[in-house]
Amino acid sequence: MPGENLSRDEAQERAALLSVDGYEVSLDLRSAVGDRGDEPRTFRSVTTIRFRCADPGATSFADLIAPSVTSVSLNGKDLDPRAVFDGSRIVLEDLAAENELVVDAQCAYSRTGEGMHRFVDPEDGEVYLYTQYEPADSRRVFANFEQPDLKAPFRFEVRAPEDWVVWSNGAGERTDGVWRFAETKPISTYITAVVAGPYHYVTDSYERVLGDGTRLEIPLGAMCRKGLAPYFDSDDVFEITKQGLDFFHDHFDYPYPFGKYDQAFVPEYNLGAMENPGLVTFREEFIFRGKVTRASYERRANVILHEMAHMWFGDLVTMVWWDDLWLKESFADFMGSFSMVEATRFTNGWVTFANNRKSWAYRADQLPSTHPVTADIRDLEDAKLNFDGITYAKGASVLKQLVAYVGREAFLEGARRYFKRNAYGNTRLGDLLSVLEETSGRDMPAWSRAWLETAGVNSLTPQVLLDAEGRIDELAVVQEAAESHPELRPHRVAIGLYRRGGDGALERYARAEADVVGARTVVAELAGAEAPELVLVNDDDLTYCKIRFDAGSLDTLRAGLGDISDPLARALCWSALWNLTRDALLPARDFVDLVLRFAGRETDIGVLQMLHAWANSALTFYAAPEWREAGGRLLAEGALRELRAAEPGSQHQLTWARFFAAVASSEADLGVLQGLLAGTEKVDGLEVDQELRWAFLEPLATYGVAGEGILAAELARDDTASGKRHQVRCLAARPSAAVKAQAWASVVESDVLSNALVEATIAGFARPSQRELAAPYAERYFEVIEQVWAERSIQIGMDVVRGLFPSLQDSPATLDATDAWLAAHEGAAPALRRLVVEARDDLARALRAQACDAGGEG
Repeated sequence: MPGENLSRDEAQERAALLSVDGYEVSLDLRSAVGDRGDEPRTFRSVTTIRFRCADPGATSFADLIAPSVTSVSLNGKDLDPRAVFDGSRIVLEDLAAENELVVDAQCAYSRTGEGMHRFVDPEDGEVYLYTQYEPADSRRVFANFEQPDLKAPFRFEVRAPEDWVVWSNGAGERTDGVWRFAETKPISTYITAVVAGPYHYVTDSYERVLGDGTRLEIPLGAMCRKGLAPYFDSDDVFEITKQGLDFFHDHFDYPYPFGKYDQAFVPEYNLGAMENPGLVTFREEFIFRGKVTRASYERRANVILHEMAHMWFGDLVTMVWWDDLWLKESFADFMGSFSMVEATRFTNGWVTFANNRKSWAYRADQLPSTHPVTADIRDLEDAKLNFDGITYAKGASVLKQLVAYVGREAFLEGARRYFKRNAYGNTRLGDLLSVLEETSGRDMPAWSRAWLETAGVNSLTPQVLLDAEGRIDELAVVQEAAESHPELRPHRVAIGLYRRGGDGALERYARAEADVVGARTVVAELAGAEAPELVLVNDDDLTYCKIRFDAGSLDTLRAGLGDISDPLARALCWSALWNLTRDALLPARDFVDLVLRFAGRETDIGVLQMLHAWANSALTFYAAPEWREAGGRLLAEGALRELRAAEPGSQHQLTWARFFAAVASSEADLGVLQGLLAGTEKVDGLEVDQELRWAFLEPLATYGVAGEGILAAELARDDTASGKRHQVRCLAARPSAAVKAQAWASVVESDVLSNALVEATIAGFARPSQRELAAPYAERYFEVIEQVWAERSIQIGMDVVRGLFPSLQDSPATLDATDAWLAAHEGAAPALRRLVVEARDDLARALRAQACDAGGEG
């Protein structure tokens, strides 16, 4: 990573000096196939850049990360590559007013998912390529000016093996053995893309008559590896795609601007997806090899629509620098849910948003590294780490609040004006605020200062005073903030009052919306209402806050959380209780007890899956150590009970089966899993497909029941890329010191494994039941992370630093060791220090929660 960074100041200086007229990029990918022996595998990349300079005679630089450069020519003059190229930059001296730069380089294929990733399918030996660049990895594939505000049109041509198909942002065709692609509109370097290989490809089309009477036709395509073709439900992908295009055309009044719309599901992908215009890339796990729940299809639909929203928010109009990353990611995250709820079959998407996405935001916003939605991004390493819960989920939550604040139509009209004024350009925060102020009449700078330019999450707690007749005399909302981030924000909230009806269900009988401002706000509209059993602040989830409860409401939830009839209200209560657990205000065993008593009644499958994840985390990190064994038994018994009671063949049955596997530990539990694998144990309606087989094998490997031979036999049964990832994870999970040493060495001391197998090995290495086996690596972790960060790609560095932090060694000694490393490494890379600081905070939070659980008091 040294030398590959780019600072904001450098980018600003270069943008003031240069403007780019166009790129021509020629790639020769024929070297991707065939035996190269021990020779490093590279490909030829020839780039021609035409650009202007505002100060003739000045010096600047182009970006390129490549093993070697064959030639560099500037304005017809050949330059010595050894003199001008340092491994990441090409120095450009004595620039003219108009310039042409030609760079001929040998670029490296990637095994880390960054740049031009090369994947060999173990099932059939086929080779697949794809690119992934954000924030700054296109320079690993071609020479360029790698910053978002130096937009330009691109022309790509690609030479590839005869039996391959190649795709890029523009429409392409093959002539004379070369794939040539139509010139793009002006776009940023990080959203250019190439996908190449023997992909399975399916086509469709979208048609629409625009408001001016013209007909818009968009060719649609979707692709995956040949080995996944039998599982590829492209019809559903196309259905969501068309529904999304309808929604955005209805509301944005700006036709999709990038011609075709291909969607590629690719292997070993680091992200969920990437919004390359005309060629969106997704992780191939969105193609489901086995039975999955409705929540998985909803998640895929949300990601498809999130990336589609980027065609306008991010691709058509792009932020100047990564400080305003929220201008694309927050909007896409919000519009993904907004469009999904209104245009697709997933009409309960706001429940998932409240329960899942906001949980990510609340965690990120309480870390020491929290930052305003509009962040201070000093360089590319900062940018890489800011693809986080603040930029995505908090930003989206804030936009949901903004819609309630300015009104839906004012918000959408602001978006329409924003697109038309800034098409193919770059913007900052003020550009968006100005149009929203026009359309809403609201004081947008004041709103921005409160919501976009400050960090931290507020807590809202109801205070209820009753009169002599048992009615509400006064209901107030108390707002609090952390000492580190004391901002008290204006919140538009709904307050719901709930009581039991004749059927025993907790139903809302009164609701009021109010603007909560300052430390205490009285909600006059609810005075005189009957006494509630439950007061739900932020009912309907209008604002971004942590919900707290008054004592009576908390008692009601302890006794009958499952009786709340409304799914969104129930999800909000679960989320609030989880935040109380994380904040050491509710003992972890109490949260586990609530899950055991009420999760079986949860109707929303996505919420149920989150409850399972939270319960497992509560047991692993927040429960007192002396209670873990008992708590694990309770969870396993409860999961098996619910599995047997679930409707045969239902998604709830499948979810409970996976949760049972996740918490199984006793000999009896493991025996049930063995029986289900062998077919000697039956659960009516439960189909144990290949994916579920691996889920059952993982705990068997963890507890030493499934050894290397059994796992090898399972891989032979499922000799695929997915099977290999599962096997690697299970192998690393085995309870042996030798196994842990081998796993550690393969990740930390070697760079042979691909990004996907690094991830799988790390996942298997640290098991909650194997704290003693992992203990020797706590000290080694602090000895190696700086070297790992220096020598490995930023993606692998992040995976190692996050994934191998000794969080399972949850003692004050580990906290002290972390503090000692931070004190001794004040000069370490800021991004590395941030990762360690975040892990330290999680550990400190866990220790506080364990103390709460041991004390038994919330």
